[in-house]
Amino acid sequence: MPEPEKKNAELKITGMHCATCAVTVEEALSGVKDVSSAQVNFGTETARVEFDPKKTSLAELEKAVRDAGYDVTNREVVIKVGGMMCATCVQTVEAALRALPGVITANVNLANERAYVTYNPSVTTVADMKKAIEDDGYQYLGIAGESSDVEEKAAREADLHDKFMRFVIGFAVSIPLMVLMWVPLGISMQALAYGMLIVSTPVFAYVAYPIFKAALTALKNRTLSMDVMYAMGTGVAYVASVMGTFSIVLTSDYMFYDTAIMLAAFLMLGRYLEARAKGRTSDAIKKLAGLQAKTATVIREGKEVEVAAEDLAVGDIVVVKPGNRIPVDGEVVAGESYVDESMITGEPVPPLKTKGSSVVGGTISTNGVLSVKAAKVGRDTVLAQIIKLVEDAQGSKPPVQRIADVAVTYFIPAVLLIAFSAFAVWYFLLGSSLLFALTTLISVLVVACPCALGLATPTAVTVGIGRGAELGILIRNGEALENGEKVTTVILDKTGTLTKGKPEVTDLIAVGISEATLLSLAAAVEKNSAHPLAQAVVRAAEAKGALQETAESFDTLGGKGVYAKVLGEEVLAGNRTLMQERGIGIPADLEATIQAFEQEGKTAVILAAGGQVAGVIAIADTLKETSTDAVRRFKEHGIAVVMVTGDNRRTAEAIAKKAGIDRVVAEVLPDRKAQEVRALQEKKEVVAFVGDGINDAPALAQADVGIAIGSGTDIAIESGEIVLVKDDLLDAVAALELSKKVMGRIRGNIFWAFAYNSALIPVGAGLLYPFFGFVFRPELAALAMAASSVTVVTLSLLLKGYIPEAKKES
Repeated sequence: MPEPEKKNAELKITGMHCATCAVTVEEALSGVKDVSSAQVNFGTETARVEFDPKKTSLAELEKAVRDAGYDVTNREVVIKVGGMMCATCVQTVEAALRALPGVITANVNLANERAYVTYNPSVTTVADMKKAIEDDGYQYLGIAGESSDVEEKAAREADLHDKFMRFVIGFAVSIPLMVLMWVPLGISMQALAYGMLIVSTPVFAYVAYPIFKAALTALKNRTLSMDVMYAMGTGVAYVASVMGTFSIVLTSDYMFYDTAIMLAAFLMLGRYLEARAKGRTSDAIKKLAGLQAKTATVIREGKEVEVAAEDLAVGDIVVVKPGNRIPVDGEVVAGESYVDESMITGEPVPPLKTKGSSVVGGTISTNGVLSVKAAKVGRDTVLAQIIKLVEDAQGSKPPVQRIADVAVTYFIPAVLLIAFSAFAVWYFLLGSSLLFALTTLISVLVVACPCALGLATPTAVTVGIGRGAELGILIRNGEALENGEKVTTVILDKTGTLTKGKPEVTDLIAVGISEATLLSLAAAVEKNSAHPLAQAVVRAAEAKGALQETAESFDTLGGKGVYAKVLGEEVLAGNRTLMQERGIGIPADLEATIQAFEQEGKTAVILAAGGQVAGVIAIADTLKETSTDAVRRFKEHGIAVVMVTGDNRRTAEAIAKKAGIDRVVAEVLPDRKAQEVRALQEKKEVVAFVGDGINDAPALAQADVGIAIGSGTDIAIESGEIVLVKDDLLDAVAALELSKKVMGRIRGNIFWAFAYNSALIPVGAGLLYPFFGFVFRPELAALAMAASSVTVVTLSLLLKGYIPEAKKES
């Protein structure tokens, strides 16, 4: 018995901290059935595994690693695929890619003609994927991003021109042929048949060539695609005509030459219209990509030199003149100018940028010259990350896509059964003419195309996610869209989400020391913290010239406060819990003052030095202008609103009351926020969590929909499934409204796709003929098929103009 063929794979492992971890991973891999050997190198963080690819897969190996508590990183690539027409093509390409031993996942988006592949490069290469795609009869058009927009546009226009010429020539010949069939010419029918054969054959071969080529490839791969059905439909019409011309079984009455050509021409027209419409679905990506600067003026050896933007490096000093786009993310080192950041932040008023200001690539210097030191270039810039996020999201599939995928699996065999049953019933059982029976057979084959079903979800997702990006709402995947419309409860973080997150010091109560000393001690400790309250203390100290002391041994005490040594004394700044834990008593009169602050919605930071309370600093953080409106809109949508914060209850309730929120969860540590989300989910609530994406990361991850509010120049892209570019809570409402709209459009598309087929397949089979004498001509069937696809794509494209209600007034 021959030895099974073994494969060697190299897995990149993450999360290993010591040699024991390596042993654990090795044991986990060795425990997988049909793994011959597994060796883990802790130094290079790789595992080399020999396994039988016929009995186990890379996915199983990775699952074993993850079950052991570690992770595997893979490479991702986006491949442009040409020649796909319908959902069956999508399934064929996905199956071909997934069959490669190193491919972990493969998702194909018909709308933007991209295959999103996650793979292990030690087992499979892009060349293997190219071969798999081309072997299945589709076109490998390269890796997305490698060819220029000009090349891609030229390729798309060439494809459109080819389809245009085929359907124009098809109609130009088939229409006169059809007229000849009805106009008396004074020649015999047989002579006319010979003439039509000579004229039709080369035209039919030219117009229908792409259909037959694709059908042959599908049959070679043992799959039944729609092209097989089209080839059968047009082929039957043409072959019947040839048989009639030479009086083989049929007579010269069976002249379908015009029908065969017109049918193929209509199919080409439908594909031409689809290709035009599909090309418009990814406009959002093109617009975002258009924001990137193509060239940059950089200082090299003391001179200004113009270079391509991709040739810039971190640390380069670039010069940005008025009207030019900033090519990098970085810091202004000289000059000043108002910079239009509206395309990134949504803010209409250009802020002034001076020395020390941060700037983002893609924004425009309006009136001055800036010298910018590059901190991030190329794919690391915020704009490049946004583009990648939107591209990845457009390649994802919401779970509703399963409906279409499952339907297509059964669709083609069912249609073939109906088509041949209709032929058999009309010809053999009901005694109709062969002409009539063939007409029903061809009509059913042609009208049943599931092109519209294949386009229903990806076009809506592509356009919807693109529209979101234009509105400053970055949606990471299709699942977020589907969950977004089901949300029943939204949990809002307080600081930075409901409030401005830039609180200011309002009151100083010193105990036994001066106010200046109190502020100086507090600022010395807090300047080491990035917390908004700490920054408020530092700003107040700077304004009063009290930022003088330095601190040592700084430590953050999660959710309670901070600790450091200042002038040799232990200094604590935090809440009551921290004071209680350290055994520091709060005098009764000071406690009354603290409670009064809290009743006013202010946060009281208690300062203790040398084991005694040294004072209280009251800090107020005000609601954002749109927070109250956003809460009202959530409620209007029937969504319950909860506020969660680490702040004390009195302050939290004061803020919640102003915002119109009834339920408050206060004094919680960051990890408790995730518990609150989980508790609601256990009550069958679908929860959205809105936070700033840093301290709230566990809750964002736990929620059904995590919505991270960005700050424009520092977007927490990795934190949530939905990222809001603009710091505005109304955009969270708009994100859920957009989700609802897109999902509604997907359902509408699927309905119309099914409706066309459900209504017209029986008509094509001749169901109306006994009652109204009407039979569906194959040409009309082809037109209806094209109309269904165009309807679906057009409905999706209408999303391009959609404005969520929450955005209309804001």
